[in-house]
Amino acid sequence: MTDPHEAARPYYQAELSAGIERFLERRRDTCPWCGSTQISVRLRTSDLVQRKPGRFILEECRTCRHIFQNPRLTPAGLDFYYRDFYDGLGREMAEKTFTAAEHCYRGRVDLLKRFTTPTAWLDIGAGHGHFCRLARGVWPDAVFDGLDQSVSVEEAKRLGRIDHSYRGEFVALADELAGRYDVVSMHHYLEHTREPFDELDAVSKILPAGSHLLIELPDPESLFGRVLGGWWMSWFQPQHQHMIPVRNLVQALSDRGFSTVAVERGAAHHGGDLFLSLALVLTTVAPDPRLPWLADTPTRWRQLRHSAVGAVGRPLLVGAYALDSLLSKLVRRTRGGDAYRVLARKDG
Repeated sequence: MTDPHEAARPYYQAELSAGIERFLERRRDTCPWCGSTQISVRLRTSDLVQRKPGRFILEECRTCRHIFQNPRLTPAGLDFYYRDFYDGLGREMAEKTFTAAEHCYRGRVDLLKRFTTPTAWLDIGAGHGHFCRLARGVWPDAVFDGLDQSVSVEEAKRLGRIDHSYRGEFVALADELAGRYDVVSMHHYLEHTREPFDELDAVSKILPAGSHLLIELPDPESLFGRVLGGWWMSWFQPQHQHMIPVRNLVQALSDRGFSTVAVERGAAHHGGDLFLSLALVLTTVAPDPRLPWLADTPTRWRQLRHSAVGAVGRPLLVGAYALDSLLSKLVRRTRGGDAYRVLARKDG
C-alpha cells in the first residue's frame, strides 16, 4: 500500500522548487480595516502547525488595533498552505480537533436560544458539519445548510450533518442565498478571509430584517496571546489573515444595519492554550519526518528524534492539559479568554 506522505511528496517538492516567494503579495502600508498608516510589526513567525516553509508577519494598527497578515498570502499561497490541513493528510487530526470542541458548539447554541428559535440556518465555513450536527439535535425541525470552499462540506451533506451543501466562496454565492435564512453563523471563519468587509456586506445582503448573525472569532486582545507570544495557537499563521478586536467587529456590523444583542468573551473561551503551545514547541523541535514538504527525506535519525521528543513531551502535555482545565473553569467566569462571540440582529 502506498504511503500517502510519499505519494504527496512529488507535488510539494515541485511547488517548493518553483520558489515560495510567489505565495506572498507585496506588503501594504495601510491598515486594511481603518486605512491608517500607523502600523507596526506585532509578530514574526513561521508555520508552527504543519511546518511548511515560509516566514510570516502580523502587523498591528496603532489606530484601531486591528492585526493583519502583511504581506498576505496570494490565492496560490492559500492553496498551498491549506492543502492537507483539513483534508488529505490532515483529515484525521482535523476530525479529532473538531470533535473535541463540543463545549464550544453548545455555548453557541445556548447563546442563540436566549433570543430566537431558528427555522433555516446557514453555517458559513461549515467544514465537516460538526457544529450543525449538534445544533440539529437541539432544533430538529430546523433546516441546517453548510457552505465551505473545501470538499468537506460535501462530505457533511453525505453524512447527514447538513441538509444542503454549498461549495465555493460565500461572496460569490450570496445572490443565490438571499432571503433563505433567519440565522447565519461564521464560527472561526472571518479571520481566514482575504476581505472581511466583503464577507459582512454579503451577510447583510442575504439576511432579512429580524434575522440573526452569530460570529465567533479568536480574541486578539486575549491575555493568552500576550503571555504565550508567538507560541499562542490562535495566531495560527499563515491561515489567519485578520485578527479583529471585538469593538471593531461590533462597529462594522452597526455600519451594515445590525444591532448587537449579545457579546460573550469568557464564555466563548476554547481552552487548551497551554497544551497547544507546548505541542507547537515539541513539533518545532522534532517535526514528523514523513512530512512531504520537508526538504529532506525521512532518515532513521529523524524518526528516532521525533519518537524520543514525543515520549519526553507526553507527560508534559498531560500536565499542560490538566492546568488548562483548571484555568478554563476560571476564565469562563470572566470577560477574558481566547475567543469571543457576537450575536447581532438585522435591523428593519
